[in-house]
Amino acid sequence: MDKAKSGTEEKEGRTAMIWQVDFWLLVILIITALVALSVHDLLAAVVALAAYSFFVALLFSQVGAIDVAFVEATLGAGISGVLFIVVLFLTRRRSED
Repeated sequence: MDKAKSGTEEKEGRTAMIWQVDFWLLVILIITALVALSVHDLLAAVVALAAYSFFVALLFSQVGAIDVAFVEATLGAGISGVLFIVVLFLTRRRSED
């Protein structure tokens, strides 16, 4: 009986900790989304979107979807972020004239 009680307390403590981590990940997601929308530099926006995708991957891994988190991290934060940065450096910017 004592063993079952300690297991229940351990699960409740872990759930409380996961709730706090999820909350702060959501706060960081909102902040990075607002930064990506509000910056005027395209490179900073791409970096913010890559960071957003990375934090989404962390949130997916936190809820137990490890395979989805891996795909989000590799495609969302990795490949698309690098692709956007390469395209930004290959395009010419127009002058403000």
